[in-house]
Amino acid sequence: MQSWYHIIPKNTGLSAFAWIIFCLLPFYFVFRSSSTIEIVLGIIMILLFFGTYRISFLSRERKWTVYLSVSINILISMVMTIIWGFVYFSLFLAFYIGNIQHRGGFISLYVVHLVFTIFSVAVSVFTQSEIFTSQLPFIGIAVIGVILLPPVLHHRNKRERLEEELEAANEKISRLVVIEERERIARDLHDTLGQKLSLIGLKSDLAAKLINTKPEAAKAEIGDIHQTARTALKEVREMVSSMKGSKLTDEILRVKELLKAAGIECHLHGELELHHSSLLIENVLSMCLREAVNNVAKHSNATVCHIVVVESPAEVSLRVRDDGKGMGETTFVEKNGIRGMKERLEFVNGKLSIREKEGTLLDIQVPISTGKE
Repeated sequence: MQSWYHIIPKNTGLSAFAWIIFCLLPFYFVFRSSSTIEIVLGIIMILLFFGTYRISFLSRERKWTVYLSVSINILISMVMTIIWGFVYFSLFLAFYIGNIQHRGGFISLYVVHLVFTIFSVAVSVFTQSEIFTSQLPFIGIAVIGVILLPPVLHHRNKRERLEEELEAANEKISRLVVIEERERIARDLHDTLGQKLSLIGLKSDLAAKLINTKPEAAKAEIGDIHQTARTALKEVREMVSSMKGSKLTDEILRVKELLKAAGIECHLHGELELHHSSLLIENVLSMCLREAVNNVAKHSNATVCHIVVVESPAEVSLRVRDDGKGMGETTFVEKNGIRGMKERLEFVNGKLSIREKEGTLLDIQVPISTGKE
């Protein structure tokens, strides 16, 4: 609910003190009248104006009430201008009309108000010549305010609403990124710890059964358990490291070591350091590069892997090509990180395509404009 002081317009370039003067001025103009009837009628119209103006703020959800109250106030403003020479109620109406969100209602009320204001000023030039001559510069400023204030306020409010919607959308994206990252962590934990802990459990049961009958076989199983636990610990450390976020240059150094350990020759091409991309895009590309190279090292049986990074003002492209046996069936693709890469790329409007010809080409393209901070 609006407070009573919202009768005084805000953010119009004038202080509250100036608007208080505008609220008191009509009484001065009315009390200049020589007739008691005119004074009483003027006071009634002033109170009716502010009462209707207040009601228009309280009932902004009902369009017919807004149109009715503004129409009444336009008529009061016209009468106050013609009879008492007080034109400044038009500024209150200009402020209110500028805050109407509906485009059709704004245009119609703006035009009607402008026409009636100009008409009443023109009539008052002849009927209130002495009064108007003394305040002609201020009347000119008021008419200019009636012309300029509503469209300026209307466009400013529209811009502020769009900024609020954009901020809300960014907050929603941030929440979705957090949710997606949690889901990724859950998948990684299931794929790493889940499988290896299950393997450790099975081998522990097998070792317990073999320890009395086949001690050597039991020792071998215990050795496998030890190696599996070390591998799981290493993968957990890598996963924790990936949660901290990494730059693409650092990830390239890691994948080079991985490919070297796997006996795969690595060739790097293009701009390995990004200059125009945001940290979010760089982190997404780093995680995608890690998963792509992991697939190459573990499943492709390749001898050579080419990594190409190309950055332009519009987008950044990452290509990973190997000379291995190809990706195989779709189920194999889904099991080896491709689905995770697609889900990450969705948050930066990125695209992923896979082509198989004399090996596998994984092509990632991300528009830079979607990830700027």
